[in-house]
Amino acid sequence: MRNRALAGIGLVCSAALVASACGNTDAGSGGGTVKVGLLTTLSGPASATFAATPNAVRARFEAYKAEGGKCAKNLDFKVVTADDTSSPQGALAAAQKLVQRDQVHSVLTVTASFYGASPWLTTQGRNVPVVGSAFDGAKEWKNPKNNLFPAGPVPDPDGVYTTAGKYLADQGGKVVAGIAYNNAASQQGLKNALASAKAAGLKTGYVNSTVPLGSTDVGAAVLGIIHSRADVLQLSINPDTSFAILAGLRQAGYRLKASVLATGYGKDLLESAPAVQAGQGASFTTLITPNEMKTTATERLSKALKKYADSKSGIPSFAEQQGWLSADLYLHGLEATGCDTSQSEFISALRKDTGWNADGLYPKPVGFSTVATDEQCLYYVKLAGKGFVPVKGATPLCGKAINGT
Repeated sequence: MRNRALAGIGLVCSAALVASACGNTDAGSGGGTVKVGLLTTLSGPASATFAATPNAVRARFEAYKAEGGKCAKNLDFKVVTADDTSSPQGALAAAQKLVQRDQVHSVLTVTASFYGASPWLTTQGRNVPVVGSAFDGAKEWKNPKNNLFPAGPVPDPDGVYTTAGKYLADQGGKVVAGIAYNNAASQQGLKNALASAKAAGLKTGYVNSTVPLGSTDVGAAVLGIIHSRADVLQLSINPDTSFAILAGLRQAGYRLKASVLATGYGKDLLESAPAVQAGQGASFTTLITPNEMKTTATERLSKALKKYADSKSGIPSFAEQQGWLSADLYLHGLEATGCDTSQSEFISALRKDTGWNADGLYPKPVGFSTVATDEQCLYYVKLAGKGFVPVKGATPLCGKAINGT
């Protein structure tokens, strides 16, 4: 599903990079401590979303050591954190700090501002392995010839799969309505979902892709959904706006067969009583196996979060999922190359690897030779009572790429 090869870019390195980005730092050199950088958001407007990331990363390393992981026998892992301050400029400064000053072996990234650092990390910092979340949309994630390794799907603006449409059809949907914010990412996500629904035979009802980000002034949207006689609803917006729409529909006595939220699954929602009440019956998607399925992989994650990350429920938030996945892929890379690996060996070996499945959290193994994929797998859960319930027949639900959309 993904693969890339290291490109020789032949740039002249500054003196500050001689020992780090232009060097060939070993992970362990026979044992000792290996420094792993974490680029994430600890201050600024986005900090509330990503505050739990460092604890989730450390939880993965601690669990690995406790389980007697192959590389834990000779190595100790020191996580060095850098704050991007919720901005692309901050992400660049944080990346430079980790590479130039801290001289980390690799960088883990969980941030929506990574695109501010990716041009530098793939040029001056090109010898440093970068592992992490690709949801920020940086174009460098799509390049199969650099040092970036996505721990999740790389967003594809043109990617349409049968998954969303099949789920809505399976719930009995005939007419789909859709809501998006007035930004490109939200609008494209809705456009793709509606194209999938059309391919599944659903008619398109009311569509609003101009809702202000975070708005709860949704009266017009509620009336539009009702007047279009939509029976299923696709929401490419955050839970606050989604719940306002669902509440308005309930107040009007209008019942849907299904409503699907692109985000919201996790402990953050369950810790809010008003959100739990507002979201009753709504469906949510997640890329990893839901905690409620109680598999070996989910139990490992849940127990580690409780023990090492002060999580009461053990249900991972979005940031905790991403932090855990990034650290897990890094550890997989170390084991694939040999625990005392150099940066270049790490990059070369992981590029060829096809066996990572997030330690069982993903339904199928992925590789790193390309970011292109002809299949999309999502897990669907519904909010019922005080928790999430996996939807039978949709855990996971895998769809094929739709060509010509």
